[in-house]
Amino acid sequence: MELNSRQEKILKIVKQHGPITGSKIAEQLSLTRATLRPDLAILTMSGYLDARPRVGYFYTGKEPEEILTTKIRNILVRDVQSLPILIKEDTSIYEAIVKMFLEDVGTLYAIDDKRDLVGVISRKDLLKGTMGKSDIEKTPVSVIMTRKPHITTCYPNDLLIYAANQLIEKQIDSIPVIDKEDGQEVVIGRITKTNITRVFVNLME
Repeated sequence: MELNSRQEKILKIVKQHGPITGSKIAEQLSLTRATLRPDLAILTMSGYLDARPRVGYFYTGKEPEEILTTKIRNILVRDVQSLPILIKEDTSIYEAIVKMFLEDVGTLYAIDDKRDLVGVISRKDLLKGTMGKSDIEKTPVSVIMTRKPHITTCYPNDLLIYAANQLIEKQIDSIPVIDKEDGQEVVIGRITKTNITRVFVNLME
């Protein structure tokens, strides 16, 4: 995060005189407390400063890199997950190919009649399915999909860094986000490489 000149001055004052009240900071800058309030809020939320009632502001000692690392480590899967693309396990390979093309995704999640996750279908799976002699308009995706227990999953409250590590270690494009409902593992989202890339871009901006 790039600080403006006034925020840099506030940071310098707090480093030298902290803990110091907002009124004292405003006095040194010849500004009103109300004028400084947005800058103090930004510096506090960004992790540069901390504040204690009746004590004032003090410098946390954290550098920008440390603040960024802390933010990344605290992001949860539920904060960035996107909607899953679901199909029934008896869907034909042909229909799955059309679905993947129309939704512009790299992975489909197969569910049973109870909405329980039963399989994952990747582009590679569909490609293999079309290379055989089977009729892809009649052959269900259940024949080619990856089944449990070979499916990597994550939960909404898992750390995003955990999901990112799973994508790297398992060399996969996405991970279904599941939640327990009446004993079933219901798919409620997905984490992809695009989700994670977007997080890093947003943090840098």
